[in-house]
Amino acid sequence: MTDAASEVFASNRAVGAVAFDVALVDGVTRRRQLHESGSLRVRFPSPEAQGLSAMFVNTAGGIAGGDRFDIDIATGEGARLTVTTAAAEKIYRAQGPAAQLNIALKAAARSHLTWLPQETILFDQARMSRKIDIDLADSASLLLCEIVVFGRAAMGEKMRTGSFVDRWRLRRGGRLVFAETVRLDGDIGEKLKRPAVAKGGVAIGTALIAPGDEALVARIREASKSFSVEVGISAWNGFAMARFCAQDAAKLRADMIAVLGSIGGPALPRLWLN
Repeated sequence: MTDAASEVFASNRAVGAVAFDVALVDGVTRRRQLHESGSLRVRFPSPEAQGLSAMFVNTAGGIAGGDRFDIDIATGEGARLTVTTAAAEKIYRAQGPAAQLNIALKAAARSHLTWLPQETILFDQARMSRKIDIDLADSASLLLCEIVVFGRAAMGEKMRTGSFVDRWRLRRGGRLVFAETVRLDGDIGEKLKRPAVAKGGVAIGTALIAPGDEALVARIREASKSFSVEVGISAWNGFAMARFCAQDAAKLRADMIAVLGSIGGPALPRLWLN
C-alpha cells in the first residue's frame, strides 16, 4: 500500500471510545461520569429498582480493519450494572491492519458487574485483536459472557482465512488470577476442523463467573445435561468458567442462556431473549 493510500485508509477508519462509571446513591445504582467519542455510544434504556442496564451502540454499523474502539467501565462500591450491545457485532474483511477492541472493566467492593454483549461475528478475512482487562475488588462479583462466531452460517458463508487474537486478564484484589490469550490466524477454517482445536465447530463461547466454586460448577453441570453443544465446566482460583464449542451458533446461544439462568444472576437483557 502506497503512502497516499495509507493516509486515505487511516482517515476512513472508525474510532470510538466510551468511558463511564456508576455509583450507589440512596440504595439505587446511578450513572456518574460519561465520556463518548467517535462512533461508539452507550444508552441506559430503562430505570430499574436497584441496578442499572447499559447498551452499547456502534453507529459505524460494524468493525473493519484498522478501526479502534476503547471501552472503560467502573462500578462503584455496592453498585450493580449489566452491560449488553444493541446487536451482534460484525467484524468485516480487512486487507490491512487488524481492528482493535480494548475493554477495561473495574468493580469496586461489593459491586456486581455483568458483561453480556451479543455475539461477535467474524467475516471471512476479518482481522481482529481484542483485549479484556478486568480488575475486581476482593468482595466484588463478575459475570462475563462472550460468544464468537466464525462466519455467517445463515448466509452460507464460512471464515476461511483471517486473524483473531483474544487476550483476557483478570485481577482480584490486585493479584492476577486468570490470564489467557487465544490466537488463530492464517487458514482459520482448516484449523477449526482439527479435533484439538474445534473439531469442525464454527462458534465458541465463554462464561466467566467470579466468585465461583465447586457448588456453582455442580449447578451448571446439572443444567448441562440438556445442552445441545459441547461444554467444559471448571472452577479454580475463586472463579468458575464454562466454555462452549458448537457447529451451530444458535444452539450455543441457547445453552449459554441456560447457564446464565442456572447461576441465579441478574435477569438477562431483553435483547438476549429476542
